[in-house]
Amino acid sequence: MSLYFEDFTVGREFTSSPVQVTGDDIRRFADLSGDHNPLHLDPEAARAAGFPGTVAHGVLGIALATGLASRMELTRRSLVALVGITWRFRAPVFPDDRLTLHLRVAARRPTRRPGTGVVTLAAELRNQRGEVAQEGEFQELLRQRPAGEP
Repeated sequence: MSLYFEDFTVGREFTSSPVQVTGDDIRRFADLSGDHNPLHLDPEAARAAGFPGTVAHGVLGIALATGLASRMELTRRSLVALVGITWRFRAPVFPDDRLTLHLRVAARRPTRRPGTGVVTLAAELRNQRGEVAQEGEFQELLRQRPAGEP
C-alpha cells in the first residue's frame, strides 16, 4: 500500500507487523553507534542498575520504529522527507521483546510548497504485553496525489 497526503485523514490508524529484538541486535547497535554503555552489554551492570538484564538503547527503539513504519510501505511513493520527530521513553526494551508500531494520523496540513503536505503521525512502540515502551510523533512531508493517479 502506498498512500498520498490526501489519504491520511485524521484518526486513521495503522499497525505494523512485529519485530523481535535480539541480544545480537543490541550488540551490533552498540558497535554501530559507539554507545557501549554497560547497561546495554553487561547483564551484571544492568542488574546493579535495577533491570533484570541488559536493556536496548533508547535510540535503537526509534530506529526500529522508523524501520517498522518503512516496512508498512504507507508512503513508499509519496515520502519527501521526515521533517520532525518527538520521542519519549516509557519502559525499557529487553532482548527477546517483540515490538509493534501503532500509528494514528494526529494532524495534517498543506504546505506552501506546491503538491505537498505535512502529516503528523502519533506513534506507539508496544511490546508483546501491549505496554507502550516508547511513543512520540513523526512529522512527514508527503507528496499530494499526482493528477490522474487513482
